[in-house]
Amino acid sequence: MSMPPSPYRLLLVEDDPGDALLVEELLKDIPDLLYDLTWVTTMEQATTHVAAHHMDCVLLDLNLPDSHGVPALETMLQHAPLTAVVVLTGRTEPGHGTLAVAHGAQDYLVKGHVDPDRLARAVRYAVQRKHVEHTAVELRANRMRAQENARLERGLLPTPLLDPETCPVQATTRYLPSREQALLGGDFLDVVQRPDGTVEAVIGDVSGHGPDEAALGVALRIAWRTLVMAGHHGTELLRLLEQVLEAEKHNDYTFATCAALTVSSDASRATVHLAGHHEPVLIDARGSAQVLPAATGIALGMLPGHADWQPTHFNLPVGGALLLYTDGLIEGHTDTDERFGANGLCRALTAMNTLLPGEQMDRLLALTRDLDADRHNDDIAILHLARRQRCTRHRI
Repeated sequence: MSMPPSPYRLLLVEDDPGDALLVEELLKDIPDLLYDLTWVTTMEQATTHVAAHHMDCVLLDLNLPDSHGVPALETMLQHAPLTAVVVLTGRTEPGHGTLAVAHGAQDYLVKGHVDPDRLARAVRYAVQRKHVEHTAVELRANRMRAQENARLERGLLPTPLLDPETCPVQATTRYLPSREQALLGGDFLDVVQRPDGTVEAVIGDVSGHGPDEAALGVALRIAWRTLVMAGHHGTELLRLLEQVLEAEKHNDYTFATCAALTVSSDASRATVHLAGHHEPVLIDARGSAQVLPAATGIALGMLPGHADWQPTHFNLPVGGALLLYTDGLIEGHTDTDERFGANGLCRALTAMNTLLPGEQMDRLLALTRDLDADRHNDDIAILHLARRQRCTRHRI
C-alpha cells in the first residue's frame, strides 16, 4: 500500500496582515495541495523558525520591518540553504522579480496578480527546482571528491626503484582492488634495488576490505620502502614493519600477511621470508611453473614481538622467473567446485608459457574473474620478477 503524500511545509514571511490573509485564502482554494502553513512577520522570526524546523518552501515578502530587498533574500538563503524561496513582491516591474531569481529565489509572485493555480504551481515548481539544484550540487561535489581521491590514490601507487642499466630482473605487476571504482585496496607491493645491485621486493595483504585497510596497506608499503632504503633487511625488517602495523592499525584484530624477497645482484640466488603468506611460484626457462617450498612464519600482528620468520634460500635458473601474489588470485572455484589454488595457478602459468609476462598477468586476472563469477570480492596483487641482463622501468 502506497504512503499518502506528505504535506508541504510552508513558511509565510509577511508583515502585512491583509496580504498574509490573502495568501492563506489562496492556499485554501487549492483543492489538491496538502500543506502546513506557519506565518511570521519579521526576518528575525523567520530565521529562528527555519533554524529549528525544516521547511519545504518560504513565501518571502521583500519589504519587512527588519530587512528588505535583495539583502532580505540573501539572509533567508543563508539561514535556509536547502529550502526553496518564492519571493512575494508588490512591485509589478518585471526586473524586480527577475533580480530576486538571479540572487537565488526559485520564483516570484506579484501581489494582487496571483490566483490559486498560479500559487500552487509556483510552490510545487520551486520545491522541485530546489531539490534538483541540491542534487546537482551533491553530484558535482561527489564527482570532484572522487576525482581528487583518484588523484591521491594514483599518487600512492608505487613506481619500482630499479636502475635500467644494472637491474638483474624485469618487474611486471598487476593490481586490482576489490572495492568498486577504487584504485587501492588492502594489498600492497613494491620493488627496490639497493646500491649494491641486489633487489628487494615485497607483497602483502591486510586483513579485511575497505578504505581503512587500503590506507594501512599504503602505510606498510611506504614503511617497507623507507626501511629498505635505510639498509634494513630480513627478519629485522619484518619486525620493524610489524611495529608500524601495530601503530597504524585501527583495531586489535587486524593483521597482514607478507612475503619479502631478496634477489642477488646477478639474479642467480634469492631469499624469501614468509609471514603467513603464500609460497612463491618458480617458473623455469621452459615456462614450467611450480610452488617453491619455503618456511612460513605467522602473519604480522598475530603475535606482536614474538614471531620468528626463517629465511628460505634458493637458486633462480637462467631464464627463470618468480611469481608472488595475494590470495585473491587463487580463491576462485573451478568447475568441480574446488578452489583454484596454487596448483591451479601453476597449471595455468605453464599453459601460458608462450605469452609475455604482462599478457600472462592479464590472462590470470581474467581467469580469476571468470572463476569467481565476476564477483571479485578480494583484492589482487601480482608481482612477476624475471631474471634478465637488463631491466626496463615499469610503473605499477
